[in-house]
Amino acid sequence: MKPNEFPTARRIAAILILSLGALAPAFAQDAAAGRIAWFRDAKLGIFIHFGIYSKGVGSESWAFHDGDTTYEAYMAQASSFTASNYHPDEWARLFAEAGARYAVMTSKHHDGFALWDTSLSKLNAKDASPAGRDLVGPYCEALRGQGLKVGLYFSNLDWSHPDYASVLPPGADRTEAKYRNRFGYPQGPENPEAWKRFLVFHRGQLKEISERFHPDLLWFDGDWERTDEQWGFRELRQQLLAWNPTGIVNGRIGTYGDYLTPEQYLPLVAPKGTWELCATVNDSWGFQAKDHNFKSVRMVVRMLAECAGMGGNLLLDIGPRSDGSIPDEDVAVLRGLGRWTHKNAEAIYGSVAGLPPGYFYGATTLSKAADTLYLFCFDRPNGQVAVKGIRNEIARVSVVGGPELASRKIGGAKWLNMPGVLWIDVPDSALDADATVIKVEMKGPLDLATEPKRQD
Repeated sequence: MKPNEFPTARRIAAILILSLGALAPAFAQDAAAGRIAWFRDAKLGIFIHFGIYSKGVGSESWAFHDGDTTYEAYMAQASSFTASNYHPDEWARLFAEAGARYAVMTSKHHDGFALWDTSLSKLNAKDASPAGRDLVGPYCEALRGQGLKVGLYFSNLDWSHPDYASVLPPGADRTEAKYRNRFGYPQGPENPEAWKRFLVFHRGQLKEISERFHPDLLWFDGDWERTDEQWGFRELRQQLLAWNPTGIVNGRIGTYGDYLTPEQYLPLVAPKGTWELCATVNDSWGFQAKDHNFKSVRMVVRMLAECAGMGGNLLLDIGPRSDGSIPDEDVAVLRGLGRWTHKNAEAIYGSVAGLPPGYFYGATTLSKAADTLYLFCFDRPNGQVAVKGIRNEIARVSVVGGPELASRKIGGAKWLNMPGVLWIDVPDSALDADATVIKVEMKGPLDLATEPKRQD
């Protein structure tokens, strides 16, 4: 189906969603849950930072914002943005091989350079670089050809737009260093009319990518330089639903997003609600020629398992070069990850958060029916692993993709309804090189013990 087919049906769907949201909040919440269900099950996505900064000599957008280089030198990198080896079909196959269920590509970073042929600015891949064409459409088509959900990153702010640095947030103290940055804030009188013009431009670009590409996910960034009210995020969320009724958005449009996005740190405690960790495969978001500090496959496997164990997703970032080729180090990590994800798919995709801390020393997930528990062993067991607190009778224990394992419960206090410890024998021959996943099949949904009340 072409992107613009059946526009009337889409408008009708949008009107229904917005109307039901106003008239029946419970129904609207159900609709939101339906939109995001695929995301909660997906567990693994690939983040792609691709733009004129992909030459690999400086950070994306921040290089000129922070004064590491001049704006003119930074933007001159567009002359090397050829995308001559950009083959989105190969990207999509690699992402599917890695076990990803969705991907998110930077349609526009803070520098304002768009990867699609926007009609609202000449600062785009078609008009301002040797690439000479829209790069977003082929990416969307390639992902969908592999059955992957389409995500597009979009920066709210735009440090190149002449109307962007026009107003300050209410109560801003101009003596603070951040307000002296000319790319983010006016250095003279404020100009509210210019800000209104910028918002028209901002909405116009979002309307373009929403109606043209119909992304399953919009990944916003760059919301911190203005208040939610200045951005008009509440109204924007309604507009996004009208343009693309089935799309979801991340939580960087104030309080109006569908999920949270902790960045570069694995949470110690699961965030409330739906969430996704975004983290780089090395130390950089975009390609950096000098950055060879790549995470190992085992490290990435552990991140993914720990995210899934807390009910979240991992969005793993890679950085293609300016010609569109993906560095060999990135490819090696993704393929190594794919070996493990495909082998252990049942423990990851469609799972829910597992045991609370203290019951097992490692990450765990549960099947949606809650009758199958998956234990992730990151380190080499010394013959056995132990799980506490399971009252259920155990039907079977095995290694995912491997042999059945012997197990038995030892101890317990029946008079307090406290079960014994489940001990599982794990021979060396059953171990996986990156992480061993043990499947515990229980009779009935998990019945987990908690500390009994003190009896005086």
